[in-house]
Order: sequence, then structure tokens, then C-alpha cells
Amino acid sequence: MTVLEKDILNILTEDARIPAEKIAVMLSEDVAKIKACIAEMEKSGLLVKYTAIINSEKTDNALVEALIEVKVTPKKKEGFDGIAKQIASFPEVKAVYLMSGAYDLAVFIEDKTLQQVARFVSERISTFDGVMSTATHFILKKYKIEGTLTEKEDADYRLSIQA
Repeated sequence: MTVLEKDILNILTEDARIPAEKIAVMLSEDVAKIKACIAEMEKSGLLVKYTAIINSEKTDNALVEALIEVKVTPKKKEGFDGIAKQIASFPEVKAVYLMSGAYDLAVFIEDKTLQQVARFVSERISTFDGVMSTATHFILKKYKIEGTLTEKEDADYRLSIQA
């Protein structure tokens, strides 16, 4: 990865809405060069998606979110990849990570109700060959998402006292 690619990614990670023209000014580079670099990162799969961070607690369409830890027996020649890809194929699944520790996979899902999340775990994930056990944790409140605090705090809570 080039220094220019790293610099562009750092800027886009902070705010994906920044246009190439502004990035070019920030990095003292030609706009065409910035656009070409971004296009190449998209084409190569380095830049996967631009997205908005939404505090679901502030919407009228709040979904139940859960972290499901999954312990699996890796398959010969596939390892953990096969089952991870199967789990990732469901639309309820928002992220799947291979982890160290007591469980092998961390699966983040969203659904409309607690019962639907429970049904997803018991009828889908638990039925895969190789799944030994699961542990489901419901997300109750998000304080920070993708490095961003969900609620802005006042800079100073102290009362002003004048004599």
C-alpha cells in the first residue's frame, strides 16, 4: 500500500463524504490522481463500501441487535471459512469475524424481535454441521460505533459562578 493510499483511506475513514477535490487539496495532490487512486482501491477490493453510521436508538425503526459467539469444528480443507461463509450469507447477519478465545466466530445480527433472533440461532446457526455451541448476547445500548460516540457530550458541565 502506498503512502497516498494510506492518506486517502485515513481521510475517508474519518468522513466518507469528503469529495476527491477536497482530499486533493488536503494532500496537495492533483484531483485526477486522487480519483484514479480511489477508483483503483475500489476495483482491487481494498475499499469495500462507503457507509453511514446510524444511531438506531434515534430511529423509529429500531431493530434488535445481537452478538452470537459460535464454537465450531473446522472442516478439513476449509477450516473455519466454509461455515463462516454459510453464516454470512443470511441477510440478518451484519458481520462475521474469526476470533481467538473460547469461541471461534463472532456473528453480529439484526432482526425485528428477540424471538426472531432466538429463532435464527436455534433454527439456522445451531443446525450447521460443525457448530458445537453458541452464546447469544443482546446489545442493549451503543455508546460508540466505529470509533464515533453516539451522543455528543457538552464540553464543560461546570456552572459559571461570578462574584
